[in-house]
Amino acid sequence: MSQLETNGKKVLVLGGTGAMGIYLVPELAAMGYEVKVISWDDVVSDNPLITYVKANGKDIDCVKELLKEKFDAVVDFMIYPGNDFNERYDLFLQNTGHYIYLSSYRIYADDNPITEDSPRLLDVSTDQEFLATDDYSLYKARGEDVLQSSKYDNWTIIRPAITYSQRRFQLVTLEANNLVGRALQGLPVILPKEALSVQATMSWAGDVAKLISRLVLNTKAFRDRFTVATAEHHTWGEIAEYYKELIGLEYVAVDTEDYLQVRDKGALYAKFQLAYDRMFNRVIDNSKVLKVTGLKQEDFMPLKRGLEKELSALPKGIWSERNEVWDRMDDYLKKTGK
Repeated sequence: MSQLETNGKKVLVLGGTGAMGIYLVPELAAMGYEVKVISWDDVVSDNPLITYVKANGKDIDCVKELLKEKFDAVVDFMIYPGNDFNERYDLFLQNTGHYIYLSSYRIYADDNPITEDSPRLLDVSTDQEFLATDDYSLYKARGEDVLQSSKYDNWTIIRPAITYSQRRFQLVTLEANNLVGRALQGLPVILPKEALSVQATMSWAGDVAKLISRLVLNTKAFRDRFTVATAEHHTWGEIAEYYKELIGLEYVAVDTEDYLQVRDKGALYAKFQLAYDRMFNRVIDNSKVLKVTGLKQEDFMPLKRGLEKELSALPKGIWSERNEVWDRMDDYLKKTGK
C-alpha cells in the first residue's frame, strides 16, 4: 500500500514518538490508517497519512477535544500512576471503536516461561513494602483491572517486554545515557554480578510495532491480553557481550547493593525494578500473540542484529553529557580499584 492509499480508518496515538511509537506510527500508515500522533516533541510529517500535534496527552480536556474526531482506534502510550486511569478509561472506551492500553511485562511475577496467564506481582506478592508503593508494575496491573472489570468489550491490553530502538537501550537497569553514553566515551559501567546469569528478553521496536499494528481493530484481540515480544532470550551477561562487541562496552561485575547505591542511591523503585523484574528469568511464550496477528517468530529481528542496526544509526555525540550517575560510577570504580 502506498503512502497515499487509505483504508478509511483513523487511529489516534497518544505519546507516539517514543521507542515503540516511532516504528508503530509509520507501520500503521503503511497499512492504510490515517494516524494522528499526540506528543510533546516537535515533529514534521513527510507522510500525508500521518499528522503530529504537539500537546499534552495527559490533559483530559485536550483528550476530550481530540476524541470528538471519532477515531476508529486509540493506542495509548501514556503513563497513568495513581488514580489517573480511573478518571479516563470511560472517556476512551465510549468514544472509540478500539482502545489499546499499554501495560508491561513487568506486571508478571517470577514464572518461566511467561504466558498471559502467568501470575501477576499485584496478585501474588507478599512484600508489603512493595505493595504499598505505586510501582510501575503495580499501577500498570491496576489499570488492567479497571478495564477487565468494566462493562466494555472494545479494549485490548498489551504487555511489551523490554523494547529497544534508537530512543532506548537497556542493560539490566541501566538506560541509554548511562550505558551507551559511557561506552561511546570509553568509560566502563558497573553491573550487578547476580544478574549476569539471568535470562532476559529484549525486542526490537520495529517488531513490536508489527505486532501492535496487527492487533489494532482485530476483533480477535478485543477484551484480551497479549504479551508483545519476541521469544528469543539471552542472559544479561550475553547481552553485555553484544554491547561490548558492537560499541566497545567495558563492564565490571559488582555486588547488588553496591550497584543499587551507585545507580540510584538505593532508591526503592530501583530496588524493586531489579528484584522484581531484572532478577527474574524473563523467557516469553509469545504463541498467543503470534496466532492472533499471523506473524511468525522467524519474522523478527535477532537481538544482536537489531542492536547493531540501531546503534550504528545513532547521531554523533548522543548521550555524551555527564550526570550524577557517571560521577558516582567513576568514584566507585576509582575507590575500589575495579
